[in-house]
Amino acid sequence: MPAEAAESVFPQLEALLPHVQKPIQYVGGELNSTVKDWDSCDVRWALMYPDAYEVGLPNQGVMILYEVLNEQEGVLAERTYSVWPDLEALMREHGVPQFTVDSHRPVKAFDVLGLSFSTELGYTNMLAALDLAGIPLEARDRTLDDPIVMAGGHAAFNPEPIADFIDCAVIGDGEQAVLEITEIIRVWKAEGRPGGREELLLRLAKTGGVYVPGFYDVEYLPDGRIARVVPNRSGVPWRVSKHTVMDLDEWPYPKQPLVPLAETVHERMSVEIFRGCTRGCRFCQAGMITRPVRERSITGIGEMVDKGLKATGFEEVGLLSLSSADHSEIGDIAKGLADRYEDDKIGLSLPSTRVDAFNIDLANELTRNGRRSGLTFAPEGGSERIRKVINKMVSEEDLIRTVATAYGNGWRQVKLYFMCGLPTETDEDVLQIADMATRVIQKGREVSGSHDIRCTVSIGGFVPKPHTPFQWAPQLSAEETDARLAKLRDKIRGDKKYGRSIGFRYHDGKPGIVEGLLSRGDRRVGAVIRAVYEDGGRFDGWREHFSYDRWMQCAEKALAPYGVDVDWYTTRERTYEEVLPWDHLDSGLDKDWLWEDWQDALDEQEVEDCRWTPCFDCGVCPQMDTHIQIGPTGKKLLPLTVKNSGPAPSAHSH
Repeated sequence: MPAEAAESVFPQLEALLPHVQKPIQYVGGELNSTVKDWDSCDVRWALMYPDAYEVGLPNQGVMILYEVLNEQEGVLAERTYSVWPDLEALMREHGVPQFTVDSHRPVKAFDVLGLSFSTELGYTNMLAALDLAGIPLEARDRTLDDPIVMAGGHAAFNPEPIADFIDCAVIGDGEQAVLEITEIIRVWKAEGRPGGREELLLRLAKTGGVYVPGFYDVEYLPDGRIARVVPNRSGVPWRVSKHTVMDLDEWPYPKQPLVPLAETVHERMSVEIFRGCTRGCRFCQAGMITRPVRERSITGIGEMVDKGLKATGFEEVGLLSLSSADHSEIGDIAKGLADRYEDDKIGLSLPSTRVDAFNIDLANELTRNGRRSGLTFAPEGGSERIRKVINKMVSEEDLIRTVATAYGNGWRQVKLYFMCGLPTETDEDVLQIADMATRVIQKGREVSGSHDIRCTVSIGGFVPKPHTPFQWAPQLSAEETDARLAKLRDKIRGDKKYGRSIGFRYHDGKPGIVEGLLSRGDRRVGAVIRAVYEDGGRFDGWREHFSYDRWMQCAEKALAPYGVDVDWYTTRERTYEEVLPWDHLDSGLDKDWLWEDWQDALDEQEVEDCRWTPCFDCGVCPQMDTHIQIGPTGKKLLPLTVKNSGPAPSAHSH
């Protein structure tokens, strides 16, 4: 937190750019990016998505916080992304530090380095960035001149594996949290930074919504399990709560979405239409930790799309949420937007559609102005039995009926997502995926009268996640996952009649084991992450950079002193009594409710969606002082909204 102005490192960086791939990603100056005067700001944030520019730039979380912070007087936020190994080597050789893309200032000069983790596989990239920035890797070695290193995003709901490397973590929605944190930093700086770094972290911890790992001690049992986690100072809460933004219409961000310079993974503008999901799929961490459901109103969505398109010039709008077709007014939203942009040929897309929420009118509206590519559905489990276990209530009949409608209406390509390695799963459950795919092709040929149709089956390995009913579940080993998928592949390939029309894409089981180690790990796993980083591990989410052997070798060495190993963290089932590493981080979900849901899963019992039924006491609403917010508002999206017609009435809650 140095006081002097930070100089741009661009002159030194520019000399290196001709020697690296895709230099444009390091240049900055994107449409709608913000550069503020350094000296006129008293709190300065560097926001990082710890992955490559092409993945990090479109990230909604970072984009929203960037705008929320820069709108504040006297506050500045810039962005930094992971640099590829070719540039990293040159930066080390020439002494160029980790920099922001907005004005190429050294990351070390900022007050806060805020990292957004949507996956655990970004941890080694965080260490690379800290090292390049000249910030000590371990929080306890940092001084007053180093930024506060803060983690957020879905993976921050269990920050224990990176507890040694971060100063603090914020769980839940960031919009209001970053403003509160900014205010605390501003006051502390204005008072002359009393008590140093420790005092600032203490002030943050006392809010009850910022977790500072250094203020907690973890005690272990002789068998390696955790005995308890205790605060080691007074005034620090026993449990830290998540942040929840209640009225999304009050937070219509991003208003000016960033337009990338280099090609990125999503070339479209995105609008989040609701947050949270109560479908209750037991494997889905995102749905569990973002409860309750909070819908943006149809008029609020219309306005965001209107402003965003004017600000960016994109030709496609993604309507984002965990289950977009579940918005209570999705039909009117899709029709209204398709009508409004008919002449502009603006395409609409929903990232994923539930089979039972799919309806052909909606699909037709979405593709009216755009292109008809493929439809994607996620049954997740191949057999009816396993779908009951995971609470994904979709019958095979639903799927076949939906697919028939799609093929009958001119779609030619359907993609189906499944998981392998779910709790209680057998080979038979997975082999039924092949039967489902052949029924899909069979039905498609029948209704379309054509052989020219495809069904792609895509399979991911299941990784148990914290704050879900499956947080106690054993993970399937990489060997067993690969063997099960090989049987499925042979069954599909051996089908002379339909096999050619079925595409098969799967990931081997190895990255899932590393993800499992990081997702349910505790503080002891930090030594593994550091060893992998020091051995050259980077970009673990990218197949060409990921090394399973490196992770296993480092884990064996780093965990040996503790008497635990990778299997202990991954393939071992947990019991009710065990203290889980994240139990002191409160996602609002009642641990007993999660346990009961895990028992229901083992009994193959389904649970309804609480949006439309009486409450199941998961604990979120009363404990977090929140409630489900859904429409309908009864409004329609006019071709053009009347500007400044006053605030829309808020949606009623139940």
